Amino acid sequence: MTEKQYGGNTGRASGNNSTKSKSMNPAIPSKSSHPKSVSLTTPKKSGRTNKEKILEAGRIASEAVKYAKTIIKKDHLLLDIAEKIEAKIIELGGKPAFPVNLSINEIAAHYTPSYDDKKTAHGLIKVDLGVHIEGWVADTAFSLDLENNLENKKLIQASEKALEEAMKIVNSKIPLKKIGEVIQKNIESYGFSPIINLCGHSMEQYYLHSGITIPNFDNSKIIPLGEGLRAIEPFATNGVGKIKDSKPSDIYMITEDKTPRSPIAREVLDFIAEEYQTLPFCSRWIVKKLGLKSLIGLKQLEENGNLHRFAQLVEESGAKVSQAEHTLFVEKDNVTIITK
Repeated sequence: MTEKQYGGNTGRASGNNSTKSKSMNPAIPSKSSHPKSVSLTTPKKSGRTNKEKILEAGRIASEAVKYAKTIIKKDHLLLDIAEKIEAKIIELGGKPAFPVNLSINEIAAHYTPSYDDKKTAHGLIKVDLGVHIEGWVADTAFSLDLENNLENKKLIQASEKALEEAMKIVNSKIPLKKIGEVIQKNIESYGFSPIINLCGHSMEQYYLHSGITIPNFDNSKIIPLGEGLRAIEPFATNGVGKIKDSKPSDIYMITEDKTPRSPIAREVLDFIAEEYQTLPFCSRWIVKKLGLKSLIGLKQLEENGNLHRFAQLVEESGAKVSQAEHTLFVEKDNVTIITK
């Protein structure tokens, strides 16, 4: 997978917006298996509507970002940073929608610390976090310069400006190409390039990437943004503007529920299915719950075809990458930036 999409493939340098782009990876449960219509305004058993859960997830994500910015310091362990942010999300009443990504310099996405990780924060770090309330997700990201480096600061400004300008024009009818055009124009105005095979995305309950891809360049596709949850996330780089798969990450997602033979693998699979459903998870979460034996179970599940393990995504030329992201709740006549 060379796209920051939990369940998808690259295939996007050409601007393809197919909802079935899964040819490079084991497929997640297909879009056709999603609920065909979900009421956002009807109160559920919890007493809250789905829209209220969405707004609450966004509020918690915003608070988690504020907290994260106070604890991320150069040379601090990435493991400590990730676990503190995830603990804050839980303390605030949400659940992590995916493992906190702490991707440094040329790594654009999909780096989360392992259970025994010794790497430390430095350089240009991207912090990508998600919060869910009963499967309704708020996804947000920001970048920090930990080196007091002028180019790092400019890269951060480029992705943030692109996001701000793109959000100003969002409505349910706007063509996706127009959002990409604005993002591209703003990033290029700083002398950088957008990463063209990374994108924003639509979200549904328990699905981080539910079909619509929002380009970071003008892809010439006259497709309306539509209503629902939409994450816009520009990536800026001083490199060639494409990413590729690199080393395996510690992020996984369940792709098949067939029963494995191994008792350890069955125990791990049962826990994953119950706790995370179709949302991504990481090995350190499993180790924390089930102990080191669970690493054997994860390997067996991967070999059995139950799990997909995501690759770290790196800029093709080894150049630095910055990221900015907010989730927007798009209604027919209204747009709410829920993570701001």
